[in-house]
Amino acid sequence: MIIDYKYHIASLVAVFLALGIGILIGSTLLGNDALIDYQKQVTNGLENQLQSLRETNEIVQARANTLETDSNMHKQFEKQVLSVLAAGKLTGKNFAIVELNNFGFPPELSEIIKTAGGSVSSVTSVSTIDDEKKTIKTLQQELAWPVKTSDELYRRLGIEIANRIATGDNNVSSYLVEKELLKTSGEYGVPVNGIIIVGGSYKEDNRNIQIDVSLIDYFNELNISMVGVEETDVIFSSMKEYQRKHISTVDNIDTVPGQMAMVLALGGQPGHYGIKSTAQKLMPDLPGQGA
Repeated sequence: MIIDYKYHIASLVAVFLALGIGILIGSTLLGNDALIDYQKQVTNGLENQLQSLRETNEIVQARANTLETDSNMHKQFEKQVLSVLAAGKLTGKNFAIVELNNFGFPPELSEIIKTAGGSVSSVTSVSTIDDEKKTIKTLQQELAWPVKTSDELYRRLGIEIANRIATGDNNVSSYLVEKELLKTSGEYGVPVNGIIIVGGSYKEDNRNIQIDVSLIDYFNELNISMVGVEETDVIFSSMKEYQRKHISTVDNIDTVPGQMAMVLALGGQPGHYGIKSTAQKLMPDLPGQGA
Protein backbone atom coordinates (compact mmCIF):
# COMPACT_ATOMS: atom_id res chain seq x y z
CA MET A 1 0.00 0.00 0.00
CA ILE A 2 1.46 3.41 -1.01
CA ILE A 3 1.33 6.07 1.72
CA ASP A 4 0.08 9.50 0.70
CA TYR A 5 1.86 12.16 2.76
CA LYS A 6 -0.31 15.04 1.59
CA TYR A 7 -2.45 14.76 4.70
CA HIS A 8 0.58 14.91 6.98
CA ILE A 9 1.91 17.94 5.16
CA ALA A 10 -1.46 19.69 5.38
CA SER A 11 -1.56 19.04 9.12
CA LEU A 12 1.93 20.49 9.59
CA VAL A 13 1.03 23.59 7.61
CA ALA A 14 -1.94 24.09 9.91
CA VAL A 15 0.38 23.80 12.91
CA PHE A 16 2.73 26.40 11.37
CA LEU A 17 -0.15 28.83 11.02
CA ALA A 18 -1.22 28.25 14.61
CA LEU A 19 2.34 28.78 15.85
CA GLY A 20 2.71 31.92 13.77
CA ILE A 21 -0.41 33.35 15.32
CA GLY A 22 0.84 32.31 18.74
CA ILE A 23 4.17 34.03 18.22
CA LEU A 24 2.46 37.20 17.07
CA ILE A 25 0.11 37.24 20.07
CA GLY A 26 2.89 36.34 22.48
CA SER A 27 5.23 39.07 21.26
CA THR A 28 2.49 41.69 21.18
CA LEU A 29 0.71 40.98 24.45
CA LEU A 30 3.27 39.32 26.66
CA GLY A 31 6.66 40.39 25.37
CA ASN A 32 7.99 37.11 26.72
CA ASP A 33 11.27 36.39 24.93
CA ALA A 34 11.54 32.88 26.44
CA LEU A 35 8.12 31.95 25.10
CA ILE A 36 8.96 33.33 21.68
CA ASP A 37 12.27 31.44 21.60
CA TYR A 38 10.49 28.21 22.53
CA GLN A 39 7.91 28.71 19.83
CA LYS A 40 10.65 29.37 17.29
CA GLN A 41 12.39 26.13 18.31
CA VAL A 42 9.17 24.19 17.86
CA THR A 43 8.64 25.86 14.50
CA ASN A 44 12.13 24.96 13.34
CA GLY A 45 11.56 21.35 14.41
CA LEU A 46 8.33 21.20 12.49
CA GLU A 47 10.00 22.71 9.43
CA ASN A 48 12.62 19.97 9.53
CA GLN A 49 9.91 17.31 9.90
CA LEU A 50 7.98 18.81 7.01
CA GLN A 51 11.07 18.77 4.80
CA SER A 52 11.72 15.16 5.75
CA LEU A 53 8.14 14.22 4.86
CA ARG A 54 8.47 15.99 1.50
CA GLU A 55 11.61 14.06 0.69
CA THR A 56 10.02 10.76 1.79
CA ASN A 57 6.94 11.51 -0.28
CA GLU A 58 9.10 12.13 -3.36
CA ILE A 59 10.86 8.79 -2.81
CA VAL A 60 7.55 6.95 -2.37
CA GLN A 61 6.08 8.61 -5.47
CA ALA A 62 9.11 7.69 -7.53
CA ARG A 63 8.83 4.10 -6.30
CA ALA A 64 5.11 4.06 -7.15
CA ASN A 65 5.85 5.27 -10.67
CA THR A 66 8.44 2.54 -11.10
CA LEU A 67 6.04 -0.14 -9.84
CA GLU A 68 3.32 1.10 -12.19
CA THR A 69 5.72 0.95 -15.12
CA ASP A 70 6.81 -2.56 -14.15
CA SER A 71 3.18 -3.66 -13.73
CA ASN A 72 2.21 -2.39 -17.18
CA MET A 73 5.23 -4.12 -18.71
CA HIS A 74 4.38 -7.41 -17.00
CA LYS A 75 0.76 -7.21 -18.18
CA GLN A 76 1.86 -6.67 -21.77
CA PHE A 77 4.30 -9.56 -21.49
CA GLU A 78 1.65 -11.84 -19.99
CA LYS A 79 -0.80 -11.12 -22.81
CA GLN A 80 1.80 -11.85 -25.47
CA VAL A 81 2.91 -15.06 -23.77
CA LEU A 82 -0.70 -16.15 -23.13
CA SER A 83 -1.51 -16.33 -26.83
CA VAL A 84 1.52 -18.57 -27.39
CA LEU A 85 0.84 -20.87 -24.43
CA ALA A 86 -2.89 -21.20 -25.16
CA ALA A 87 -2.57 -21.76 -28.93
CA GLY A 88 -4.10 -25.06 -30.01
CA LYS A 89 -5.20 -26.16 -26.55
CA LEU A 90 -8.91 -26.15 -27.46
CA THR A 91 -8.78 -26.75 -31.21
CA GLY A 92 -12.13 -27.87 -32.61
CA LYS A 93 -13.94 -27.64 -29.29
CA ASN A 94 -17.14 -25.70 -28.71
CA PHE A 95 -18.31 -24.07 -25.48
CA ALA A 96 -21.32 -22.28 -24.04
CA ILE A 97 -21.01 -19.42 -21.53
CA VAL A 98 -23.64 -18.87 -18.85
CA GLU A 99 -23.34 -15.61 -16.94
CA LEU A 100 -25.11 -15.79 -13.57
CA ASN A 101 -23.43 -12.96 -11.68
CA ASN A 102 -25.65 -10.13 -13.01
CA PHE A 103 -22.73 -7.89 -14.03
CA GLY A 104 -21.09 -9.60 -17.00
CA PHE A 105 -17.64 -11.05 -17.55
CA PRO A 106 -14.29 -9.91 -18.97
CA PRO A 107 -14.22 -9.90 -22.78
CA GLU A 108 -10.91 -11.74 -22.53
CA LEU A 109 -12.83 -14.84 -21.47
CA SER A 110 -14.29 -15.35 -24.94
CA GLU A 111 -11.14 -14.12 -26.65
CA ILE A 112 -8.85 -16.64 -24.97
CA ILE A 113 -11.12 -19.52 -26.00
CA LYS A 114 -10.86 -18.39 -29.61
CA THR A 115 -7.10 -17.89 -29.24
CA ALA A 116 -6.85 -21.48 -28.00
CA GLY A 117 -8.62 -22.68 -31.15
CA GLY A 118 -12.06 -23.16 -29.63
CA SER A 119 -15.36 -21.43 -30.24
CA VAL A 120 -18.19 -19.98 -28.16
CA SER A 121 -21.54 -21.09 -29.56
CA SER A 122 -23.77 -19.17 -27.15
CA VAL A 123 -23.80 -16.71 -24.28
CA THR A 124 -26.71 -16.72 -21.84
CA SER A 125 -27.08 -14.08 -19.14
CA VAL A 126 -29.52 -14.01 -16.24
CA SER A 127 -30.97 -10.62 -15.45
CA THR A 128 -31.49 -9.30 -11.93
CA ILE A 129 -34.96 -10.09 -10.59
CA ASP A 130 -36.01 -7.12 -8.47
CA ASP A 131 -39.45 -8.39 -7.45
CA GLU A 132 -39.26 -12.15 -6.95
CA LYS A 133 -42.80 -12.53 -5.58
CA LYS A 134 -44.30 -10.77 -8.59
CA THR A 135 -42.16 -12.82 -10.97
CA ILE A 136 -43.20 -16.07 -9.29
CA LYS A 137 -46.87 -15.14 -9.57
CA THR A 138 -46.47 -14.20 -13.25
CA LEU A 139 -44.71 -17.46 -14.12
CA GLN A 140 -47.34 -19.45 -12.24
CA GLN A 141 -50.10 -17.81 -14.24
CA GLU A 142 -48.55 -17.57 -17.69
CA LEU A 143 -46.33 -20.67 -17.82
CA ALA A 144 -48.07 -22.80 -15.18
CA TRP A 145 -44.75 -23.21 -13.40
CA PRO A 146 -45.25 -25.00 -10.05
CA VAL A 147 -42.91 -22.61 -8.25
CA LYS A 148 -43.77 -21.09 -4.89
CA THR A 149 -40.42 -19.99 -3.44
CA SER A 150 -37.36 -18.11 -4.64
CA ASP A 151 -35.29 -21.30 -4.54
CA GLU A 152 -37.81 -23.09 -6.76
CA LEU A 153 -37.89 -20.13 -9.16
CA TYR A 154 -34.13 -20.07 -9.64
CA ARG A 155 -33.83 -23.84 -9.90
CA ARG A 156 -36.41 -23.80 -12.70
CA LEU A 157 -34.59 -20.98 -14.47
CA GLY A 158 -31.38 -23.01 -14.33
CA ILE A 159 -33.12 -26.01 -15.87
CA GLU A 160 -34.62 -23.89 -18.67
CA ILE A 161 -31.23 -22.34 -19.50
CA ALA A 162 -29.57 -25.76 -19.60
CA ASN A 163 -32.37 -27.18 -21.73
CA ARG A 164 -32.04 -24.32 -24.22
CA ILE A 165 -28.29 -24.87 -24.54
CA ALA A 166 -28.55 -28.63 -24.88
CA THR A 167 -31.62 -28.99 -27.10
CA GLY A 168 -32.15 -25.61 -28.68
CA ASP A 169 -35.77 -25.56 -27.45
CA ASN A 170 -36.84 -21.93 -27.61
CA ASN A 171 -40.45 -22.17 -26.44
CA VAL A 172 -39.91 -21.16 -22.83
CA SER A 173 -36.65 -19.26 -23.15
CA SER A 174 -38.11 -16.89 -25.76
CA TYR A 175 -40.77 -15.96 -23.21
CA LEU A 176 -38.11 -15.44 -20.54
CA VAL A 177 -36.15 -13.21 -22.93
CA GLU A 178 -39.31 -11.23 -23.71
CA LYS A 179 -39.87 -10.72 -19.98
CA GLU A 180 -36.21 -9.61 -19.69
CA LEU A 181 -35.34 -12.41 -17.31
CA LEU A 182 -32.74 -13.76 -19.72
CA LYS A 183 -30.47 -12.41 -22.44
CA THR A 184 -29.33 -14.81 -25.13
CA SER A 185 -26.98 -14.65 -28.10
CA GLY A 186 -25.44 -17.19 -30.45
CA GLU A 187 -26.51 -20.64 -31.58
CA TYR A 188 -28.30 -23.10 -29.30
CA GLY A 189 -28.86 -26.83 -29.59
CA VAL A 190 -25.42 -27.50 -31.08
CA PRO A 191 -23.07 -30.02 -29.40
CA VAL A 192 -20.82 -28.44 -26.78
CA ASN A 193 -17.66 -29.78 -25.21
CA GLY A 194 -17.99 -27.77 -22.05
CA ILE A 195 -19.89 -25.10 -20.14
CA ILE A 196 -18.32 -22.03 -18.55
CA ILE A 197 -20.37 -20.77 -15.61
CA VAL A 198 -19.58 -17.20 -14.56
CA GLY A 199 -20.48 -16.80 -10.90
CA GLY A 200 -19.65 -14.67 -7.91
CA SER A 201 -21.39 -11.46 -6.90
CA TYR A 202 -20.44 -7.83 -6.28
CA LYS A 203 -23.65 -7.13 -4.35
CA GLU A 204 -23.84 -6.88 -0.56
CA ASP A 205 -26.73 -9.36 -0.59
CA ASN A 206 -25.62 -12.62 -2.12
CA ARG A 207 -27.61 -13.85 -5.10
CA ASN A 208 -29.55 -17.10 -5.09
CA ILE A 209 -27.15 -19.96 -5.87
CA GLN A 210 -29.91 -22.45 -6.75
CA ILE A 211 -29.79 -21.46 -10.41
CA ASP A 212 -26.13 -22.52 -10.52
CA VAL A 213 -26.87 -25.78 -8.73
CA SER A 214 -29.67 -26.88 -11.05
CA LEU A 215 -27.65 -25.91 -14.12
CA ILE A 216 -24.67 -27.94 -12.92
CA ASP A 217 -26.85 -30.94 -12.04
CA TYR A 218 -28.37 -30.88 -15.55
CA PHE A 219 -25.04 -30.98 -17.37
CA ASN A 220 -23.54 -33.46 -14.92
CA GLU A 221 -26.30 -35.86 -16.01
CA LEU A 222 -25.15 -35.36 -19.61
CA ASN A 223 -21.46 -35.85 -18.64
CA ILE A 224 -20.55 -32.46 -20.07
CA SER A 225 -17.57 -30.88 -18.33
CA MET A 226 -17.96 -27.51 -16.63
CA VAL A 227 -15.68 -24.83 -15.23
CA GLY A 228 -17.01 -22.31 -12.75
CA VAL A 229 -15.21 -18.96 -12.88
CA GLU A 230 -15.39 -15.62 -11.10
CA GLU A 231 -13.39 -12.41 -10.84
CA THR A 232 -10.77 -11.83 -8.18
CA ASP A 233 -12.49 -9.17 -6.09
CA VAL A 234 -16.11 -10.36 -5.95
CA ILE A 235 -17.79 -9.76 -2.60
CA PHE A 236 -19.42 -13.19 -2.49
CA SER A 237 -17.61 -16.17 -3.98
CA SER A 238 -19.33 -19.12 -5.66
CA MET A 239 -16.27 -21.36 -5.58
CA LYS A 240 -17.23 -23.49 -2.56
CA GLU A 241 -20.67 -24.23 -3.97
CA TYR A 242 -19.19 -25.20 -7.34
CA GLN A 243 -16.59 -27.41 -5.73
CA ARG A 244 -19.29 -29.24 -3.76
CA LYS A 245 -20.72 -30.14 -7.17
CA HIS A 246 -17.32 -31.49 -8.27
CA ILE A 247 -16.65 -29.14 -11.17
CA SER A 248 -13.40 -27.29 -11.86
CA THR A 249 -13.08 -23.71 -10.62
CA VAL A 250 -11.03 -20.62 -11.44
CA ASP A 251 -11.36 -17.72 -9.00
CA ASN A 252 -9.31 -15.08 -10.87
CA ILE A 253 -10.67 -15.15 -14.42
CA ASP A 254 -9.93 -11.42 -14.82
CA THR A 255 -6.20 -12.19 -14.82
CA VAL A 256 -3.91 -13.84 -17.36
CA PRO A 257 -3.06 -16.80 -15.05
CA GLY A 258 -6.78 -17.32 -14.47
CA GLN A 259 -7.55 -17.32 -18.18
CA MET A 260 -4.77 -19.80 -18.87
CA ALA A 261 -5.99 -21.98 -16.00
CA MET A 262 -9.48 -22.01 -17.52
CA VAL A 263 -8.14 -23.05 -20.92
CA LEU A 264 -6.16 -25.92 -19.41
CA ALA A 265 -9.10 -27.01 -17.26
CA LEU A 266 -11.37 -27.05 -20.31
CA GLY A 267 -8.69 -28.94 -22.18
CA GLY A 268 -8.61 -31.81 -19.72
CA GLN A 269 -6.78 -30.69 -16.56
CA PRO A 270 -9.54 -30.37 -13.97
CA GLY A 271 -8.91 -28.80 -10.59
CA HIS A 272 -9.43 -25.73 -8.46
CA TYR A 273 -7.21 -22.84 -9.53
CA GLY A 274 -6.59 -19.26 -8.51
CA ILE A 275 -5.46 -17.23 -5.54
CA LYS A 276 -8.23 -17.62 -2.95
CA SER A 277 -8.34 -20.03 -0.03
CA THR A 278 -10.56 -22.37 -2.05
CA ALA A 279 -7.89 -22.84 -4.76
CA GLN A 280 -5.50 -25.79 -4.76
CA LYS A 281 -2.87 -24.03 -6.87
CA LEU A 282 -2.48 -21.03 -9.15
CA MET A 283 -2.91 -22.97 -12.38
CA PRO A 284 -2.42 -26.45 -13.89
CA ASP A 285 1.03 -27.62 -14.86
CA LEU A 286 2.15 -26.52 -18.30
CA PRO A 287 3.53 -29.06 -20.79
CA GLY A 288 7.01 -30.11 -19.67
CA GLN A 289 6.46 -28.75 -16.16
CA GLY A 290 6.77 -31.14 -13.24
CA ALA A 291 3.95 -31.68 -10.81
